[in-house]
Amino acid sequence: MKKGGITPPMPPNSAPHIIGRLVEIGLTEAAGMGAAPLSWQSIHAWQTVTGIRLAPWEARLIRALSVEYLAEGRRAETENCPPPWRAEVTERERETEVDRLRVVLG
Repeated sequence: MKKGGITPPMPPNSAPHIIGRLVEIGLTEAAGMGAAPLSWQSIHAWQTVTGIRLAPWEARLIRALSVEYLAEGRRAETENCPPPWRAEVTERERETEVDRLRVVLG
């Protein structure tokens, strides 16, 4: 897609403030030999330092998003991993793939 100049379609984001807070806290945190989902302690510390009090459902959602982010990153390590959402194939994407096939098949 990058080579073809195609911008990947993104799913709708009905709660950008939640995603903004997740990114500010950190998508994941360091743990042992890799990454781990955000801990409750990290979420609490962020609230204390920033003075922003999350509603309980917001804190649970941020934690769940961190868990899913980490899980999707691990799934995406396989070569043929599909995107986590489905979008309609655009005419531009179709044309780019046809051009690539023509080059390969000569």
